[in-house]
Amino acid sequence: MTLLVFGRTGQVAQALMRLAPEAVFLGREAADLTDPGACAAAVHRVGPSAVINAAAYTAVDKAETDAAVAEAVNTLAPGAIAAACAQIDVPLVHLSTDYVFDGAGTSAFAPTQRPAPLGVYGRTKAEGEARVRAAGGAHAILRTSWVFSADGSNFVKTMLRLSESRDRLAIVADQVGGPTPAAAIAEACLVIAARLRASPALSGTYHFAGTPDATWAEFARTIFALSGRKVEVAEIATADYPTAARRPLNSRLDCASTTAAFGLERPDWRAGLQDVLNTLEASA
Repeated sequence: MTLLVFGRTGQVAQALMRLAPEAVFLGREAADLTDPGACAAAVHRVGPSAVINAAAYTAVDKAETDAAVAEAVNTLAPGAIAAACAQIDVPLVHLSTDYVFDGAGTSAFAPTQRPAPLGVYGRTKAEGEARVRAAGGAHAILRTSWVFSADGSNFVKTMLRLSESRDRLAIVADQVGGPTPAAAIAEACLVIAARLRASPALSGTYHFAGTPDATWAEFARTIFALSGRKVEVAEIATADYPTAARRPLNSRLDCASTTAAFGLERPDWRAGLQDVLNTLEASA
């Protein structure tokens, strides 16, 4: 299978490079997602047997004042990629986010629930999903949450960095979600891409997030416990930590249909966290 991946430097793209080094990876220099036509042309040029779109505009707060670029990357480019995939009859796995929901309530959001994003990032991702569906080809939209790895910027690395100079941190405790290892997402993407090639009827929207659900404060405490850092975590409310973009309080995702369709169980993020910490320690 000739696999084409949009993205080179993101957390999931880096994980995919380790799992599928033979794949074709397109970074910004080869396929600028602010140019949807170039992305579609890349699909036709490579002629892959499956495509994974692991690239996105993920600067949640910056998106509030950079809406045009966020829309190009998160909405227009996925639509163009999906249309090109449909034209050559190859499946597309497109990564999306819990931010398409408003975070209301305490129940896990099902893939079938109507998106109601709170900000520009979530809106552009939801509109990108709609364009992928409208293209009419075989596809899986895979929503995930709270991604972490040993690569790039993420909550785990931020907590470790802050722990070098702080013995007490105030962490939000009223947002709940499923921290998800990038390595597990990458593995899921490969499984789904292969299954879609054989069974295009599996096309649809799916959720994939780590278990158990936790607050950011609980996530932080586990990071410090597993890394042997003595840092006190003081719990605060989202309202005590204002940001440009509103965050969903409830990022729980119902992943049952993903397990049913592809046999993919929710990964235990604590085991994934230990792997990440081991990797960071080995590279220090």
